[in-house]
Amino acid sequence: MSAAVTVPVPNGASDKQYVLINVLKAVAAQLIVLHHLAFYGPMADHAWPLAPELFSWLAGDARIAVQVFLVIGGFLAAKSLSPHGLPGLDHPLRAIGRRYLKLAPPFIVAMLFAVLASYIADAWMDHDSISAPPSLLQFGAHMVLLQDVLGYDALSAGAWYVAIDFQLYGLMCLLLWVSGRLGRSRNWQWVVPALVGILVAASLFFFNRDSDWDIWAPYFFASYGLGALAWWASDPRRQPVAIMALLLLIVAPTQLALAVDFRVRIAVAFAVACLLLLLGRERPALLTGHISQLVQVLARTSYSVFLVHFPVCLVVNAAFTRFVLEVPHLQLIGVMIGWAASLLAGAAFYRWVETPLGRIFARAPEAARAQGLAVKTG
Repeated sequence: MSAAVTVPVPNGASDKQYVLINVLKAVAAQLIVLHHLAFYGPMADHAWPLAPELFSWLAGDARIAVQVFLVIGGFLAAKSLSPHGLPGLDHPLRAIGRRYLKLAPPFIVAMLFAVLASYIADAWMDHDSISAPPSLLQFGAHMVLLQDVLGYDALSAGAWYVAIDFQLYGLMCLLLWVSGRLGRSRNWQWVVPALVGILVAASLFFFNRDSDWDIWAPYFFASYGLGALAWWASDPRRQPVAIMALLLLIVAPTQLALAVDFRVRIAVAFAVACLLLLLGRERPALLTGHISQLVQVLARTSYSVFLVHFPVCLVVNAAFTRFVLEVPHLQLIGVMIGWAASLLAGAAFYRWVETPLGRIFARAPEAARAQGLAVKTG
């Protein structure tokens, strides 16, 4: 997996009302774009003397922003799959299929852009961030979100995150389905939070401490599971005793794990989970006017920005390497252009690729089910 990290998942229309989630996604997405600009150079390498501490932080610690998206992913997965944390999911494969159709089609288009960007950049500069032309098997592995598992080089810096998000969502679906097989009686209502808590603890104390697992969902389930537990614990209709039990599942294993092996990524995930627990369901008027609109746009387009920003930054880096002097101030302008171009490209991708594909593939399962019903009743 790449040493650099990337971002989010597509959000539904209903999620835009959650102000805190929008703010967190908007800010974290900018950090990820800037992280990749600083990490992959060469514009940032030339501009480094102008702000060495800032560029060092962006190239290193800023990658922790990915924890924001992992926790939010778990929070929203719990909201959509099991709002009350009860056992059972009738059609797990159908839910997993819907998730694939939401994530993969725009991702595949973005990988085509990444291949084109590498071709253009290769003509202008020689740099490690440029990918070789992919084989059919390599591109096919990306199409099924298994590129890291199968040992292929990623075509874009954030390809790993889409695959991990899909794995995490699938794991949550299977966990809910298994819990439903165990029983649906009143005595089993705690089985889902309990299973999630067990997996969170396993991730905290074992999987997340072993980098060999960083291409698999269990490595990241600590953050994802904390988000899910935060959703259930923030339910105002729960009894105080139930809320306290859920808080214990969040706080106890996390604090113990940090005492045993402190990891900044886990501390950040814990902080984000606590924020979501306190304010994640609220819709306060914290932002108004143009600022509110800007935050909504940045949050709504964050998945598209994530998908296309690396190819865009690669081409901008190559252009400034080929056509602009290696003067720090000029190269800093290139970094800012790469950032702005990533946001504009993400907005365009959202409008003309992600949204149309989302509509097409959202209708496909419904049409298939309707056709199947017609066959049965015909």
